[in-house]
Amino acid sequence: MSQLPILTDRTALARNRARANPRDLFLQAAAIDEAQDRLAMVNRTFTDIAVVTPFPQSWGQAFPEARIVPDDETLALDPGAHDLVIHAMCLHWANDPVGQLVQCRRALRPDGLALVFCLGGQTLAELRAALAQAEIAETGGLSPRVLPMAEIRDLGALLQRAGFALPVADSRKLTAEYRDLAHMMRDLRAMGEGNAMAERLRRPTRRAVFARAEAIYRAAGETAAGGLPATFEIISLTGWAPATGQPQPLRPGSARTRLADVLGTTETPLKD
Repeated sequence: MSQLPILTDRTALARNRARANPRDLFLQAAAIDEAQDRLAMVNRTFTDIAVVTPFPQSWGQAFPEARIVPDDETLALDPGAHDLVIHAMCLHWANDPVGQLVQCRRALRPDGLALVFCLGGQTLAELRAALAQAEIAETGGLSPRVLPMAEIRDLGALLQRAGFALPVADSRKLTAEYRDLAHMMRDLRAMGEGNAMAERLRRPTRRAVFARAEAIYRAAGETAAGGLPATFEIISLTGWAPATGQPQPLRPGSARTRLADVLGTTETPLKD
């Protein structure tokens, strides 16, 4: 059996998170709001909640009745012990994301709910492009600087691989504005989201790389106030532990009414 590639340096990640400033965790706050909104739409009262998070203070305040669990590679979750598990903004750093989801599913009772929030592939797309162009131009090479994050359709497929029923994946984009590249880097460190990739560059980067990256970034489009826009994509995954009596998807081809008829539109065949 082939071993999973090691994407994240867990020691560096823990160090980065320990340096995070609780006042700067706006991504965690956004995910908490998203979780509370989604739970308000579920017609059920959850009594045995677990939250997997590296930031227990933020999530513990939002869900004081929950058991807070660190996002270790092996989660401290007992099988069938919970009716709700929230995996809170840390799946993007997991070396084995499917394993994390499988552990969440096993911790759920039948018909229990899992809510998973993580950063998606559109996160820091502007920074990623600017740094890549600048480093190639200045050094002739490219080193890992921004964590490669999964796209929404890939994360939805992971829910199915992990054995969840009724999987749903959607995303929300937030745009932050920074004075300059140094301001952005400081904010990422303050959020505990600095570079903790296992293959990251271990020596100081030339100042010329960052100077050129900022110039490229600004040329691609500044904000109206002259700042740098930064996209953060929060992906929300919802899945249920399988149980008898749950709604089941229809067999492909079993529909009796065409979608075009329901929508009152004209169906146009696609060209071969």
